[in-house]
Amino acid sequence: MERFDIIFKRFDNIYFSASGGKDSSVMLQLAARKAREYRKKFSVLYIDLEAQYTATIEHIEVLIEEVSDVLDTWYWIAMPLSLRNAVSVIQPKWICWDEKDKNKWVRDMPVNKRAVIINEHNYPKEWDWFERGMEFEDFILYFAKWFNQKHGGYTAVGVGIRSNESFTRFNTIIDHRKERFDGYNWTTRMHLRQEVLNSYTVFPLYDWGTEDIWTAVARFDLKFNEIYELMYKNGLSIHEQRLCQPYGDDQRNGLDQFRALEPDSWEKVLNRVHGVNFGNIYCRTSLLGNMKSEKPDNMTWEQYAVFLLESLGLYAPELRDHYHTKIKTFLSWYEKEGVPLKDIPEEADKKLESAKKAASWRRVARAIEKNDFWMKRLTFGQTKKDVQKLFELKKKYANIIRGNDPSLGDKQLSELAQKMEAGNDKENDK
Repeated sequence: MERFDIIFKRFDNIYFSASGGKDSSVMLQLAARKAREYRKKFSVLYIDLEAQYTATIEHIEVLIEEVSDVLDTWYWIAMPLSLRNAVSVIQPKWICWDEKDKNKWVRDMPVNKRAVIINEHNYPKEWDWFERGMEFEDFILYFAKWFNQKHGGYTAVGVGIRSNESFTRFNTIIDHRKERFDGYNWTTRMHLRQEVLNSYTVFPLYDWGTEDIWTAVARFDLKFNEIYELMYKNGLSIHEQRLCQPYGDDQRNGLDQFRALEPDSWEKVLNRVHGVNFGNIYCRTSLLGNMKSEKPDNMTWEQYAVFLLESLGLYAPELRDHYHTKIKTFLSWYEKEGVPLKDIPEEADKKLESAKKAASWRRVARAIEKNDFWMKRLTFGQTKKDVQKLFELKKKYANIIRGNDPSLGDKQLSELAQKMEAGNDKENDK
């Protein structure tokens, strides 16, 4: 609270960054207490990442009401920003609120009477620095510069970072090379590339632990995001719970929480970002069946085929090797027929591909994409060796070969899977 005293006494204007997470929520509500003491107001920057929990949006709306008496402006940003996508090697970045993918948006554009909703169509004319797909980190710096120029003097930018959450955050706080505000080690002067800004990032909770956050919530009866309660009930300790963007490096480990906690949201998240829609492989109920993925525009069919194989290998290397062997045989046959590997086209006539009379990388990729175990799309049939392999897979993946999977799309495979599911291992002896 002494740090908040310094912030409100020493800085000319203030805004806090909110995410809907526990740290920024506690910071914001404690700041509001001090603001009431000093009869001052502050602003809030909330960057909406689109693929958010419904509970997070509900909590943001609660926070707006909670601090409304000391609120100057709540900037609710719903702009097409480039974000980290750690679940895909193909699309390492994705753009939230991208008009090109509007049909896939996880949510509709937000509406709140107490907030200033800023999107791609109504952002301030002074934001000539904004570009569609600009980096999240760059946006934060440009916003800080704009806010300071608008209000003048020195600006405090409150951020709910705790140094014990990561080594990178720890270094950010203790780096002795940084310029501090009046020597306070929990402040850092902001720079936009080579330009020194009259804005300082302040970290009032930098030395708190996770236990401190929840102690503050209980002791001061603070509002909190109910998604944490659900995470806890779903088996995550208070130290494992992550929010922010679901596809980030840390958050991807808890990505499957979406399915358990907000199944309706999960369905939309699943189809929003490359790597996530394919990621249903990693949390499938069945090893077999249609993967329901799609080729990214910036990839060739050959690259896509390789990606599918690599992704399968993360989940079931035996299945990857099974398909790899079939594909090699398929390509070798065409090579003997006078079509070397380097001459295999990306696409052939669709009718010829359907009739299995032309080789193409699209045909190969589609066979993998459909999880065609027998590889009938590449002119293979069911063999005893393949059946043996399927039983071997069943031994290892006992609970994830389902005979009633509606996406199997192959009568023979479905019947065999049902026999396996029923425990009829006599088929193996045949």
